[in-house]
Amino acid sequence: MVIVEGKGEQELNNTGIGKAWNLCKMPFWQQGSSSQRQNQSQSSSQSQSHHYHHNHQEGTSGTDSSGINSVSAVARALLPTKRRLKLDPESKLYFPYEPGKQVSSAIKILNISRSNVAFKFQTTAPKSCFMRPPSGILTPGESLIATVFKFVEPPEQPDKQPEKKVKDKFKIVSLKVKEGVDYDIELFEEHKELVAVEQILRVVYLDPLRPTPELEKLKKQLAEAEAALEARKKPPEEPAPRVVGEGLVIDEWKERRERYLAQQQGEGADSV
Repeated sequence: MVIVEGKGEQELNNTGIGKAWNLCKMPFWQQGSSSQRQNQSQSSSQSQSHHYHHNHQEGTSGTDSSGINSVSAVARALLPTKRRLKLDPESKLYFPYEPGKQVSSAIKILNISRSNVAFKFQTTAPKSCFMRPPSGILTPGESLIATVFKFVEPPEQPDKQPEKKVKDKFKIVSLKVKEGVDYDIELFEEHKELVAVEQILRVVYLDPLRPTPELEKLKKQLAEAEAALEARKKPPEEPAPRVVGEGLVIDEWKERRERYLAQQQGEGADSV
């Protein structure tokens, strides 16, 4: 016992007894405060860590969503617009080269979509070119042959060959419309964000004296367009007389007259 008490403080600390004594020397309230401070420190660290991770996730998700949106917008811009109309010829307008004259071309327009489509012609030379019809609405599967008229400027030198590259161009734009909507001149302006460019058509001159497949096809399309125009000009046919039974034709005017005469005869008999 005396030997133990005679040990120095350093020696006591190096033994298990010293360590136990140091623990026993600590008051109870100090132990609670220390553990409480330790718990608070751990809670604060956990809270800060959770706050950091939450903010980091929010920032990452916000960045990811904005990045995805921007990538989607770029992808939509790069994707080709789905065609609503099929054109024949597809990208060219063939005209016979006759300087100083008004010449004609033709193009077939077919609605290949599942909805009604409005179309419209545009040109870089509105003073020397016009289209018939210039616009319209096609139902699904409906088609027409449009005629394009153009004045061919005579060359400065009569013997000069026509230029292969013509500055005049045409463009066909389309707009998806609901069933029952009638065409209006303001239709494309009101919905310009939904308008799609179907095709830019380049002008190509043909030698009218040299037979080619393009020239023969052009003549055929122009004849079909002219026939369709004449058919539209004809007045609608009157409905056929109503037929009852086997070949009995009812003349409404004659029927009304007979009823009137019968009524007059009946009134005369009553008066007598």
